Amino acid sequence: MSETLTPQLPKDEAAEKGLVNVQIDGTWIQVPKGTRMIEACKMAEKEVPHYCYHPKLTSPGNCRMCLVQMGMPPRPAPGAEPVYGDDGYQEIGWMPRPVISCANTVGENMGIRTTGKLVEEVREGVMEFLLINHPLDCPICDQAGECSLQEFSVEHGRGQSRFVEDKVKKPKNVDIGPRINLDDERCIMCSRCIRFMDEVADDAVLGFSERGTHTTVTCHPDRRLDSNYGMNTIDLCPVGALTSKDFRFQMRVWFLKETNSIDVNCGTGCNTTIWTRGSKVYRVTPRRNDDVNSEWMPDSHRLAFHETQGDDRLTDPMIKVDGKHEITDWNTALTAAADALKEFQASEIAIIASARQTNEELFLTKALADTLGITTLATVPRTGEPDGKLISADRNPNTNGANLILGATPTTEIIKQKLHSGEIKALLILNEDVFEAAGFTHDDLAPAEFIISSNIIANKTAHASDIFLPGASFAEKRGSMINVTGRLQRLNQAIQPTGNAREDWEIIRDLILTITGEKNDMFMIENVLKMIATNIPEFNGITFSKIGDQGIPLIETGVEIPLLTKERAQAAAGIIVG
Repeated sequence: MSETLTPQLPKDEAAEKGLVNVQIDGTWIQVPKGTRMIEACKMAEKEVPHYCYHPKLTSPGNCRMCLVQMGMPPRPAPGAEPVYGDDGYQEIGWMPRPVISCANTVGENMGIRTTGKLVEEVREGVMEFLLINHPLDCPICDQAGECSLQEFSVEHGRGQSRFVEDKVKKPKNVDIGPRINLDDERCIMCSRCIRFMDEVADDAVLGFSERGTHTTVTCHPDRRLDSNYGMNTIDLCPVGALTSKDFRFQMRVWFLKETNSIDVNCGTGCNTTIWTRGSKVYRVTPRRNDDVNSEWMPDSHRLAFHETQGDDRLTDPMIKVDGKHEITDWNTALTAAADALKEFQASEIAIIASARQTNEELFLTKALADTLGITTLATVPRTGEPDGKLISADRNPNTNGANLILGATPTTEIIKQKLHSGEIKALLILNEDVFEAAGFTHDDLAPAEFIISSNIIANKTAHASDIFLPGASFAEKRGSMINVTGRLQRLNQAIQPTGNAREDWEIIRDLILTITGEKNDMFMIENVLKMIATNIPEFNGITFSKIGDQGIPLIETGVEIPLLTKERAQAAAGIIVG
């Protein structure tokens, strides 16, 4: 549902457009019929504190923090007509008790007060009850800095506690899953985690046990919170009850820089936030995009960044001398690579590119092939089992981009055959480990007289290469990709490339310049995208700023993301706001 105000229509015409007139804190606005009161307040830019409510989940109304005062016109006496004021609206009669705004919808001529003595007193009372048994451990809590309880207690809480009895002690630091710990003493029973696992993850493993002040969140007997979507409950938790084992006690969030980007572990391209400090990525979390991933992402994808920060990361150009790799500088490595490629006929060279490359890298790869006259240029397909939610069967993040920019390409099996027949004698392998991804063996590569590769990890392909050029990880470069639904999205740089590594588009550009001897006139990746927009019709007029943080539809693929299909059906049925 839109979070912006509908253009104001004449009062009597609103109903024809499916709108109702609502007064919020003295101002009349028009919102779609059936809008929840809390969403109407949001449209009017009035904050209503809440814990249990989440637009992507059902509304249980159990935290009571979103209480507001509601009013409706008094019912006319029998035979009497409604009385309208000079402003055309009926006078509102205010109810003496508050209502929860998360589970109630607006009506014609309704009044809502988000402030005032009644509202402020009940919020203060709710907050006081929430803090009765809550530990005062903000200085050591992982949620500090992004805790709703901490924030709202300042604005809506009392200055001191009147509770003098002993606090109820609940389980602390409980291992409830391979990636999540539970501090039940911090839980405020909002039930967000329970509803998420039931309604979104389709794994109703969490629930409440016991009663009253002894109520605790727990896993079903003989079960653990081991769903591949379980870490989304950490994002949902408004307090520090659910914490990530991976991020726990690693860094205070106010020290971290946030960079909007996208996931590169499958074709869905979940929108993400990369949290960094210095040259290190500390965590990756999902970012809302209702056209891609809603507000969620798989655990396997959010934790994949560790693969780029391991001990096997390569950060220097290397040349193989007498069977051993030696570190060298970029000029030497690029010159050696250019000279080696010039030793072969164009028909004797094959390029294995990657659908993990950005559109800009793929375009320059095609330009490199055209520069040398190379016609054998292939990409490596990656497929897996889709999970029916967000993980696509296409494990490459930019297959659509590769198809659009490179066109039809031969398979890597053809390259294997040409290697064994002697037709192909040199290989340029970009962003791929052909052993792991394409099923190559050492016998398949043995006929190759020269191999140049670019990657970030010390894999088998890197070991087999005569020249290795260190590239940048997903967090270290910029570019664009097209996901499985045909949406063009932007990959943003969160940190600088590690060591002497370079962004991949720069590596390919510099290799082309070294081969041709031309001077560099392409200093920014924007220049590459401009060239793509000039040469490929689908990209006409596209710039990075036009792509934005949410991406834009570029091509039609007919592919739908199952989780979004389910969510839209729930929203249409009024089960969730969406």
